[in-house]
Amino acid sequence: MPSRTHEPEPLLTPAEVASMFRVDPKTVTRWAKAGKLSAIRTLGGHRRYRESEVRALLQGQIPTQRTGD
Repeated sequence: MPSRTHEPEPLLTPAEVASMFRVDPKTVTRWAKAGKLSAIRTLGGHRRYRESEVRALLQGQIPTQRTGD
């Protein structure tokens, strides 16, 4: 049996990402729609986020809320 060298990357739900940033899950969805965070869609249409990308944002590149459009 060949060994697998590529493990699937852990994916996080909007609620999990929101708790990491201490924001509302709808804020996470807005970040994804604005292109600040890439989302993967499940077959059921739900968004999931790459754990590595979320952790990179937590390291200091946190999306900022725009004020007043």
